[in-house]
Amino acid sequence: MASRKPVRWHIAVFLAPAVLVYTALMIVPLFGTLAQSLMNHDATGARIFVGLRNFATLFGDAVWSDAFWNALGNNTWFFVIHMLVQNPIGIALAAILSTPRLRMAGFYRTAIFIPTILSFVIVGFVWKLILSPIWGIAPGMLDAVGLKFLFAPWLGKEEYALTALALVSVWQFVGIPMMLIYAALLSIPDGVIEAAEMDGITGWSQFWRIKLPLILPSVGIISILTFVGNFNAFDLIYVAQGALAGPDFSTDILGTFLYRTFFGFQLQLGDPYMGSAIATAMFGIILIGVCIYLFGIQTRLRRYQF
Repeated sequence: MASRKPVRWHIAVFLAPAVLVYTALMIVPLFGTLAQSLMNHDATGARIFVGLRNFATLFGDAVWSDAFWNALGNNTWFFVIHMLVQNPIGIALAAILSTPRLRMAGFYRTAIFIPTILSFVIVGFVWKLILSPIWGIAPGMLDAVGLKFLFAPWLGKEEYALTALALVSVWQFVGIPMMLIYAALLSIPDGVIEAAEMDGITGWSQFWRIKLPLILPSVGIISILTFVGNFNAFDLIYVAQGALAGPDFSTDILGTFLYRTFFGFQLQLGDPYMGSAIATAMFGIILIGVCIYLFGIQTRLRRYQF
């Protein structure tokens, strides 16, 4: 008679606390929000089921739809800047820091990564002071190198404010793609590098032709993490520009739009039902993006994995 395998109860015991906490703080509120997006209140204030009426208002009513599409467009631009600036810089820094002959590489990695552990409140407030045309140090620094004519009140102009805040976010979080790519570069087998060197492929040519194709899966993971993080962004915009995301809603993103709608701000009353509809729309956008990555991109990148 074959002996039965012992039941590994310890696995469930160790996983249970994390699963319970995650369920209570993430899963239950998520389904609660999805359900509330299908509800509203009648004239007496009683909660009633309205189906997709909230979404019809969000996308069909000019007052709501204009604000939503403005926030979505700003959020998309916020994400594009991170993809085109943060991630390429992170990859370049990782390639430089992974060079064996580079001195003090550990110090540089630490210095670049430190901003990622700073509070959004600190980063937003400090950069708002730096870029202030009244008491900020940015005009003086540009004047010291003869470039003061380039200075403008970037956070006060509609055409520049969102881009300026996106670049501040890039400065804060460029250390994350740098470290992930750095770890991916270190995981490349030495035999592959030695074979490339025997064929005369060295320096940046080796990075572009050998290393970069091998770390594409890591680049894909960084891209989807950037997408999810940017479409959940809220803190930096709120700290620097307030809930109204000025000037004239030019820095308004989905997170600040959701905050004003759900909780209310100044003369705008909070509407938890429309707020839930906006949160559900954000969840749908992020879910679609993640699915496109998982089923359309990741499967093609697996061929590069060891």
